[in-house]
Amino acid sequence: MSHPENPGTAEIAASAGRIARAVEGAMVGNTPALRMSLAAILAGGHVLVEDNPGLGKTLMARSLAGALGLEFRRLQFTPDLLPADITGSYLYNPGTAEFTFQPGPVFAGLLLADELNRTPPKTQSALLEAMQEGQVSVEGTTHPLPRPFHVIATANQIEYEGTYALPEAQLDRFAVRIRLGYPTADSEMEMLRRRVARASGDPVVQPVIDPAGLLALQQGVERVDVDADVLGYCVDLARASRRHDSVEAGVSPRGTQALVLLARAWAVLDGRSYVLPEDVKSVAVAALGHRMVLKLQAYADSLTGEDVVASLLSTVPTPASRRGAMVEMVDPYGAPTAPAGHPGPAGPPR
Repeated sequence: MSHPENPGTAEIAASAGRIARAVEGAMVGNTPALRMSLAAILAGGHVLVEDNPGLGKTLMARSLAGALGLEFRRLQFTPDLLPADITGSYLYNPGTAEFTFQPGPVFAGLLLADELNRTPPKTQSALLEAMQEGQVSVEGTTHPLPRPFHVIATANQIEYEGTYALPEAQLDRFAVRIRLGYPTADSEMEMLRRRVARASGDPVVQPVIDPAGLLALQQGVERVDVDADVLGYCVDLARASRRHDSVEAGVSPRGTQALVLLARAWAVLDGRSYVLPEDVKSVAVAALGHRMVLKLQAYADSLTGEDVVASLLSTVPTPASRRGAMVEMVDPYGAPTAPAGHPGPAGPPR
């Protein structure tokens, strides 16, 4: 599978568009969630999906893995799951009279951690090193994971019995927390039409790129330019979260870095090689909402981290980008878009 070694903005956006179209061929609606998940993966991050059962969380993860050419594994998290069930363990081989390492399901390109909040924190923590360092340590030996490696974790919102709250350290490793929501009537009707016409189970998404191609796209995102004023805007949002009346512990520096990386990926999806403050605004709720510890009164008032981020976006001053208003944005799918400072539609790749 061919791919440019050092793709530019147009190449990355075009590839992202093909990936999105391939996934949209398998799942209907949920385009904003798909775009945010794709941005998180292009930024090298992991995705937490919190929503009700039956809304397509597993289908989205499986379809993304297929389009990205990643080996997909699904692990059902249960109360009796042990850390070794995730990372793997050493087993005795009678033939060689030695202990050999048997890799666990975490050794995949994309791991679906299904119902992550159903397993105790000790087992949840087995994913921490994998998500942050791309490796696991078993009995004092470090084993590198495949590259790229991504986790899409799910948690059902309406089932609390037999579940465990995700530790703050675990939440901070997720680039974004998203919700799919119920489809529109038209989307649900189209989903039924496709299912009847297909006369089979979930569709299979063919690879659009391979793992090496995804790594090249991620390196391309790292080359997206970010002006000092946009960086300052990200810092201002994080610092404001730490002073908010409803927040016990605000956004960590890791969260600020994730915000910048996601804004870069979002800019690329819009066909730009530089970040605007509007890109930061587009990803801020998904990137920061799960990274704050709220005060007890805030929970009593049914306030969420997403609500706090929304209030920050309305109160923290937005800088004017230093990009000239006459710089033309690149549209990898056709005609030029609006000039810099006027980002135009922020919809998904078509």
